[in-house]
Amino acid sequence: MSVVVAARRTWIGVTGRGHRGVDETALAAAVLTATARDAGVDDVDDVVLGNAAGHGGNVARRAALAAGLTAPGLTVDRQCASGLAAIAVGAALVDSGQADAVLAGGVESGSHAPRRSHGPLAYGRASFAPPPWADPDLGDAADRLARARGTARERQHAWAVRSHERVRTAHAAGRFAAETVPVGGLRRDEHARRLDPRVLDRLPGAFGADGSVTALSAAPSGDGAAAVAVVPDGSPGLRVRAAVTCGTDPSRPMVGPVAAVRTACARAGVALGDVAAVELVEAFAVQALAVTEELGADDARWNTDGGTLGLGHPFGASGAVAVVRLYARLVTAGAPAGTLGLATAAAAGGLGVALLVEVVR
Repeated sequence: MSVVVAARRTWIGVTGRGHRGVDETALAAAVLTATARDAGVDDVDDVVLGNAAGHGGNVARRAALAAGLTAPGLTVDRQCASGLAAIAVGAALVDSGQADAVLAGGVESGSHAPRRSHGPLAYGRASFAPPPWADPDLGDAADRLARARGTARERQHAWAVRSHERVRTAHAAGRFAAETVPVGGLRRDEHARRLDPRVLDRLPGAFGADGSVTALSAAPSGDGAAAVAVVPDGSPGLRVRAAVTCGTDPSRPMVGPVAAVRTACARAGVALGDVAAVELVEAFAVQALAVTEELGADDARWNTDGGTLGLGHPFGASGAVAVVRLYARLVTAGAPAGTLGLATAAAAGGLGVALLVEVVR
């Protein structure tokens, strides 16, 4: 089995603000450099990075070179689960004996995302499923999920407000300091803020006048990067017990984590109740509510320092940020050997990714 032995992320910037002068290559290079240094790894066999909306051109290779590495580089696109999928790929490379040390994670710069092209083949967004499969916009899918489950906007707002409050509390307590790498002038996650209930009541539907999903309960695009170092078993860190990607109904892209989590637990021979810490990429509050409810999960273990709604959502990096958060919550915080953790994310096209890990000392 493979082990995550180091984990770092940048502070997450609001698109167009704190990281607007830093492109995805520089963001990723910063976390690659710090993670390799923390792990004491000089010879990296590969760099695997998730990236969902960037310029292309194999950002993993560009970032590796910018970090002073000669590793080849592989860029993975599973949309919002890209960073988590990249870590699963890195673990598989080590498990199979194809690599002895891999840096894996994700990066996204909403500030530098390219505009869609004009002309006879112009399109407003990428297609995630071809006809005759359903290919809903994620905001519309979130609104439909809320209607189908009867999830009122007040419940969605309550989840989002809690995410903001937990991020702000973690900042005040300094719990993010050891896991982050300063880039440019940014010295904190920019998005989380104190929310006035009177303002929440006046928020319109973000994806339709009759929709319950608002700008608060949908995670905002962000700029950031995260990376982990993966090596063969035998070192302290987070041992990868199971890495699962499930393809589910594209018309319900919010709930892919349900199948992925159940499969990961089954493959590892554990129950979800045995897992001490869970990090969910909460692209929408209604999605987080649906996933936790369908899994029958205890909310006390989920996103204890806030999630994507409060931190911001650098699409290709958020899944990797979830693993960095697990590392901080379990390894850095001193959880005993054998403690289990889980990171999971949904992605457009009906995908769910889950990574189940175990503390080793």
